[in-house]
Amino acid sequence: MTERSSSKAQIIASEVRRRILDREWRQGDRIPDEAALAVEFGVARATVNKALQLLAEEGLLDRKRRAGTHVTVNPARKATLTIPIVREQIEQAGMEYSHRVIAQRRGPPPAEIAARMALPEDAELIHLRTVHYGDDKPFQAEDRWLNPAAAPGAETVDFQRITANEWLVRNFPWRHADMAFSAENASASDARLLETRQGTALLILQRTTFNDLGAITSVRVAFHPGYAMIATH
Repeated sequence: MTERSSSKAQIIASEVRRRILDREWRQGDRIPDEAALAVEFGVARATVNKALQLLAEEGLLDRKRRAGTHVTVNPARKATLTIPIVREQIEQAGMEYSHRVIAQRRGPPPAEIAARMALPEDAELIHLRTVHYGDDKPFQAEDRWLNPAAAPGAETVDFQRITANEWLVRNFPWRHADMAFSAENASASDARLLETRQGTALLILQRTTFNDLGAITSVRVAFHPGYAMIATH
């Protein structure tokens, strides 16, 4: 979609949002179909589709094939997840960034990872263990399984030069993700990589992302002791 059509989609989304918030279209109402809205706004149907999809992602519209598009009943505002580029996070905090690839190999994942990624246990994935540093101090440690079938070109990337985190964020938009946070005591491996004591309380993130080709990556991130996650709304 061109920048111009994307801008038009944003304008249409703003108007449809206004109609919902002003109760011109009420909860449960079926709104006009894409063809009718395309005529009303003088745009291509694909532009209308993009606008309605934006509102569906916000939780304001419920879109079902054959049933049409309805205003959501008791709409809940959906959280938007943006996967940060760790290098930028560290540099924005005023620290010098560096990273180290601890290990890289290709092979089948453990059964738990294969199930999480909805892949057969004999799938050939890239396994990366990486530590990110700020001012030479460990910031976070990643244990990542990367699926080349959903991220073509991964086999030729030099992950010593660019991290898998940054390469994936810049090149492979994801459609949905499974994410879980937990508090865990640092294992011997976590403690060694994060330069802390075994048993120290850590924030752990387990995230799996998917695109139209399947699971892109599943990563376990262990943050440095005392890490605080700040969410804005």
